[in-house]
Amino acid sequence: MFSTWKICCARIPQRWVLTVMGCFGMMNVYTMRICLSLAITEMVATTEASKNDISYESCPSANFTSSNITSSESKDGTYEWDEYTQGIILSSFYWGYLITSVPGGILADRFGGKYTLGIAVLSTAVLTLLTPLVVKYYEATGLIVFRFLTGVSQGSTVPAISVLIAQWAPPQERSKLVTVAASGMEVGCVLGTVLSGFLIRYSSIGWPMVFYVYGGMGVLWFLAWILLCYSEPNVHPFITEAERTYLHEMTMEHTHKKTGPTPWRQILTSAPVWALIAGEMGFSWGFYMVLTDLPKYMNDVLKFSIQANGLLTSLPFAVIWLDGIASSWLADWLIEAGKMSRTNVRKICTVSGSLFPAIFVLAASYAECDRVMAVVFFTVGIGFMGSFYPGIMVNPLDLSPNYSGTLTAIVNGSGALAGILAPYAVGVLTPNQTLLEWRIVFWITSSTLVATSTIYGLCADGEVQYWNDSEFVSNHRWKDTGINAEQRRVRNDDLSPHKHDR
Repeated sequence: MFSTWKICCARIPQRWVLTVMGCFGMMNVYTMRICLSLAITEMVATTEASKNDISYESCPSANFTSSNITSSESKDGTYEWDEYTQGIILSSFYWGYLITSVPGGILADRFGGKYTLGIAVLSTAVLTLLTPLVVKYYEATGLIVFRFLTGVSQGSTVPAISVLIAQWAPPQERSKLVTVAASGMEVGCVLGTVLSGFLIRYSSIGWPMVFYVYGGMGVLWFLAWILLCYSEPNVHPFITEAERTYLHEMTMEHTHKKTGPTPWRQILTSAPVWALIAGEMGFSWGFYMVLTDLPKYMNDVLKFSIQANGLLTSLPFAVIWLDGIASSWLADWLIEAGKMSRTNVRKICTVSGSLFPAIFVLAASYAECDRVMAVVFFTVGIGFMGSFYPGIMVNPLDLSPNYSGTLTAIVNGSGALAGILAPYAVGVLTPNQTLLEWRIVFWITSSTLVATSTIYGLCADGEVQYWNDSEFVSNHRWKDTGINAEQRRVRNDDLSPHKHDR
């Protein structure tokens, strides 16, 4: 039985099995993360004021009629939560997410990504399955606590993926493998919005169904993950000897079985690391604002039905996925063919993934109640964020394959700050859910994207840093030696796993 299974599995490169399973894992993570953003529009009771107080600042009454196919159905939720409370509920996930990002990365670096990711998804699934019961008895307080715990569970997911890819991805395939694995985020966003709209509309129990479906999917994925995937090629029972040898030769220069103490001082004083943090915070502000609050904008301002809301909210994430796949293949080709340096590829991908969304998201607010133009601007603008994948998403692996989990955790944790602030800011700035209030939100989002991408464009790097080698850090090779920047760059080139690719 075992030998038959091994022969069957050996026909497929195991690095791609792990990557695709990682994609499905991130898909499950994001369906369980995003489901509340749409469900909350049906959970909350609509006040009479919000039903009847329709002005130019919201949408002209001419565009809000019972015959309009975009109009919301007259259906009240159960819970009377104001915009401020909803902002706290939606941001509470990221409080927990921030707490476990760095510890999760350290755990993944020390013990491997298989169980770090698997346990994170399983615990999230259990919490998701229990959420409707908790809301029934404890309402907003219980939901805030459970979303916080869900964030705690998910904090290690992205660092774990980063560690796994560092062990399994040859340098020339890195952008593709990272993008395929991380694209599960967008697949999850698309599935989590489209399917949620239909589940809420057609299920006999309404919004609780989304939590049961996505929680169950998470449990099933965990069982398959434990069976099929392993942290490193040298412990995988199904991998062919040819693939094992190939991966060992391609990755042995820059990954070590045992690493020394984490070089915290070098990491925290590195300009490319701070550039990464800035880029991540800008991306996260824009992405999480859309992820958590675009369904509310579609519902409260543009007055789309729950089915249309789910479908239209999914469009930007579908375009992000397509753009991410295309730009990652292009990025790898530019680097491998010697057309452009790795550093410039990372910078161009990240800056373009910031500036275009900044322009189009702001334009969407000036489309006012032209629903078609607003949806087009959101879809095109947010879709450009796909180029972040061969940009800042891959960059931690460029800088330090040995400490990719820790570095990704630091960067991802800084992005969680934006995840906390964005929904909270929307709740505070849009108490009446008017167009003018939302325009302020979009101006802040655009300004943040421009400012952070400028920092990244000036300070980012795409090469392995000297502190990736624990021996050089522990021996203080660079400390008080008077080595200048050019000499350090030469040494970095010697350490770089990509030196033969350029």
